[in-house]
Amino acid sequence: MQESVPSAGRARSRLSPDERRRQLVGIGLRRLVERPIQDLPIDEVAAEAGISRGLLFHYFPTKNDFYAAVVAAAGRRVLRTIAPDDGVSGDAALEQLLHRYVEQIGRRRESYLALVHGRGPVGGDEDLALGLRMAVARLVASALELPEARAPVVHGWVAYVEDRALQWSEAAPQRRTPSSELVEHCSEALRVLLALR
Repeated sequence: MQESVPSAGRARSRLSPDERRRQLVGIGLRRLVERPIQDLPIDEVAAEAGISRGLLFHYFPTKNDFYAAVVAAAGRRVLRTIAPDDGVSGDAALEQLLHRYVEQIGRRRESYLALVHGRGPVGGDEDLALGLRMAVARLVASALELPEARAPVVHGWVAYVEDRALQWSEAAPQRRTPSSELVEHCSEALRVLLALR
């Protein structure tokens, strides 16, 4: 099923259901930067897309379904942003990932907080934070070729890194210590934790 999209000064165009879902999620992602997901008005999203609120619910049966799709897309975006380059592994991959993770939180602190620490209808803040931390932990474990038994250690370490990066990013950019110092500290912390039995 395809439907018409009114747009200012242009002829109507038709989007497939998948294109429309992507458009709506994209609008949600842009708005997530401005406010927590639970404060995102469905009416504004529909209006920006040029559709009615009722038609939005054709693509996402409930407000929670829409919010969950936006949050999942935001999580995937974070993971793509911080992933090490193809062909890079071991300590070099860890350093890339850590640097990118810290910088991502520093640049997008408010949207990151809205994503993982916002409260509301999408499983609660703890579920969101745990899901993203687990995904980051899997990236780290894969880069370092760690056995599955080390997953809980890496997951706990990711929570530590997130907390340190959030504290670091709270300072004004000109007053922050260099991110390389935080990356080095967190990298050393992981080595110490992995050495424990």
